[in-house]
Amino acid sequence: MIRNWTRRTVLGSGAGILMAGAGVRAEPAKLRTRPIPHGKGEQLPVVGVGTSEVFEVGPTERAGPAAVVQALVEGGGTLIDTAPSYGQAENVVGDILAAKKLRSRVFIATKLEEYRPGGEAEEAQGCLQRLRTDKLDLLQLHNVRDPGQRLAGLNALKARGICRYTGVTTTFEGAYPAAEAIVRREKPDFLEIDYAIDNLEAEHRLLPAAADSGTAVLVALPFGRGRLFRAALGKQLPEWAAEFDCASWAQFFLKFILAHPAVTAVIPGTSNPAHMADNLKAGLGRLPDAGQRARMIRYVESLG
Repeated sequence: MIRNWTRRTVLGSGAGILMAGAGVRAEPAKLRTRPIPHGKGEQLPVVGVGTSEVFEVGPTERAGPAAVVQALVEGGGTLIDTAPSYGQAENVVGDILAAKKLRSRVFIATKLEEYRPGGEAEEAQGCLQRLRTDKLDLLQLHNVRDPGQRLAGLNALKARGICRYTGVTTTFEGAYPAAEAIVRREKPDFLEIDYAIDNLEAEHRLLPAAADSGTAVLVALPFGRGRLFRAALGKQLPEWAAEFDCASWAQFFLKFILAHPAVTAVIPGTSNPAHMADNLKAGLGRLPDAGQRARMIRYVESLG
């Protein structure tokens, strides 16, 4: 796959910026967590995994996704984001968690697609069956587009114990005003959006709306739908990336996002366990400050 080849190449070109001392065995650092504002103290690890496309595989092609889930959990992560519209992804996640007995160690986020008032429970039951669980951690309305959208049906599922948290998502800039209106009025537990170092539109209104509403933010597509790796292909990380403990381009892009105070977690998609392990390292060590973030933007713009 071209996307994975590009990621492998770029990962290799950035390696070696930070190296542990030879022969020195240190205790593994603990993955950063952030509070879920409506979660009564519950913390969520800041790096998870998305399953769109990368987990849409058949029964004989699940070694990669299974290894990714294992790497996620072993690295201190918990969050797996999926949806009924992601092909077989919900089934794949459910089967992997059942086989590895990992359900109690993960935070499952999935979505409702149909917007049928009164039909939310039936649709949610389909998610439960495919994910092989009796309760969802997060259930969201997928790609909202109506500013008048109400969350009463979704909140009723939460009251019944079908899910612990509710939310809305959008990865389309044209729907940002609708998402902002919903977040400000309904104050959902979570908002999932697209946001990247070369895609800053969410900073103008969506992230402030989430912060004002006490809404946790999940960031999908943090690599700009592959644009960022293509721009960085063959180029070295700047030496100053070490100032915020950054050792790869993936960590560079993810740390930029995690440095925004309104962001709760990032959910880059991958079916490669080495990439999962690399992504998790973005949740370790220092994050860039405001001045460093501005410098990061300028540097990415210079890549052409």
